[in-house]
Amino acid sequence: MTRRPLRPLAGVIRARRMGEDPDRIEAHRRAERLQALRAAERRRAEWRLTLLGFGIVVAFAATFLRMAAIAVSEPAEPAIAAADSPPAIARADITDRNGRLLATNILAHAIFSEPAWMVDPDAAAEGLARIFPDLDAEELKARFARKRFFFLRQAVTPEQMQAVHDLGEPGLKFAPREVRVYPAGRALAHVLGATGIRNADVDAAELRGTAGVELWFDDELSDPARPIGPDGRPQPLALSIDLTAQVALREILAAGMARTRARGAAGVVLDARTGAIIAMVSLPDFDPNRRPRDPADPRLFNRAAQGVYELGSTLKPVTAAMVMERGLAGPDTMVDATPFRWAGMRVTDIHRMPPRLSLARVIAESSNPATARLAILAGARAQRDILERLGFFGVSGVELPEAAQARPLLPPRWSDPYVITVSFGHGIAVTPLHLAAAYATMTNGGLRVRPTLRREAAPATEADRVLPAEVSRQLRAMLRLAVTEGTGKAADVPGYLVGGKTGTAEKIGPDGRYDPKRTLTTFAGIFPADDPAYVVVLTLDEASVEAHGRTWRTAGWTVAPLAGETIRRLAPILGVRPRPEPTPERAPTLIKVRN
Repeated sequence: MTRRPLRPLAGVIRARRMGEDPDRIEAHRRAERLQALRAAERRRAEWRLTLLGFGIVVAFAATFLRMAAIAVSEPAEPAIAAADSPPAIARADITDRNGRLLATNILAHAIFSEPAWMVDPDAAAEGLARIFPDLDAEELKARFARKRFFFLRQAVTPEQMQAVHDLGEPGLKFAPREVRVYPAGRALAHVLGATGIRNADVDAAELRGTAGVELWFDDELSDPARPIGPDGRPQPLALSIDLTAQVALREILAAGMARTRARGAAGVVLDARTGAIIAMVSLPDFDPNRRPRDPADPRLFNRAAQGVYELGSTLKPVTAAMVMERGLAGPDTMVDATPFRWAGMRVTDIHRMPPRLSLARVIAESSNPATARLAILAGARAQRDILERLGFFGVSGVELPEAAQARPLLPPRWSDPYVITVSFGHGIAVTPLHLAAAYATMTNGGLRVRPTLRREAAPATEADRVLPAEVSRQLRAMLRLAVTEGTGKAADVPGYLVGGKTGTAEKIGPDGRYDPKRTLTTFAGIFPADDPAYVVVLTLDEASVEAHGRTWRTAGWTVAPLAGETIRRLAPILGVRPRPEPTPERAPTLIKVRN
């Protein structure tokens, strides 16, 4: 039972004295209070309705004013970009040793499709196929029919972007992108490498290295903690390359290829004291701004740092260094240079030689029998030892992912026949970069250098010594003699004291035999020969020249002239001044070696 609250007793007594009913009085009072409450609620409702009506009027007025403003404004094309601001520059530039730009980023746009927003997918597919000939219209129609978002292109030119815009299809949209560009074009194609797009969305995408320097230094180039330069961009990565020297070397090799009808070419210019790579070229090449998509394209192959080859007689100075270091011979030691047989193998020269030659003349005239006899005298263990010390047993160590797989091909066993062939550059295959580093080591005083693409390359120290300084001095004199009086005469440049060695290696033909009509010709040189600053190694693949009524395929005719032209052009660029020839010193006569 619900209890009713008691009414005030005084009020009840007063009502009864006056003859009134207390219940009626109470009911009347409740009715009055209820009426007052309803009146207050009605007033509040009226106030809310007034505010709502005012808000509606203001909204309609604002809409009307906006429509009026649009009606009287100039017409403009709608924006189709997917983001309001370009992405922040995240990948550092690459420069040469002098600060000249080799790789940088520019803002471009990607194209993506949202088929659900398309008005006419078939027409869009036909239009895109006209703009991008490699796209198939029927394939695009099938993809549009799936109603799924996808990217059509990760980067397009402004002309292509405008052409897509002109299609008028709302389902084709643009997204901002960073694009890597290479201002030097083909000149540094194999050094710089390439980048690719990762983690792409409509707002931004990440640039990551996929080849060359871009891949080797990928983490360093994209490090968010990299110091910021005055221009607000990450500080660039400086390479050891000199762009002017690089362009000149490429021009010389390209012209030499055309003149000698060669299949390919490679060239390396190395700082003899530090191992810093000043220039490195491989031909044929490509434009890195339009890199071939097929990974098997032969133009992508780096002949200078990736290809291993038998480099012929350019390895004869290694044999000379070996016997001089061990006291078995000196520059004036007479050596038997007559042809001979060993284990069924005939060792001879391509032209007649005197029956006996001094060691210096063995290198200058490039005698195979004399070099082979010296190698047999020293033995397999000594040969292996010096080759290993000069870096021929491992990868070159240069900062290129492609070179990390270029391990020299060594003899399967170190028997006498292999000792003989290796002594004059057959039976062992190395990269031109290996050879350049070995020549730097042999001629800079005997200090081992390792090739590098970093500008901050430190000179080799006494801790890096692998050959006696006197052996290095004697080798320099021999290499100078090989240019002034031997097979490398075409490489000589007055005033620059060029020293070097030619090498002609026959390639293996389809029948598995060495083919004398298919050769790899190489020149490995130094300048100035009395105190080498730079090493130059040039190689031509299957080059030949016509002279004196016959075809020549040897290095003295094909590649040595290119070496001379290279030194003539690069020496002034690199700050090497011409000077007169010093008076030669003669080394003492040691022992005589005979077969």
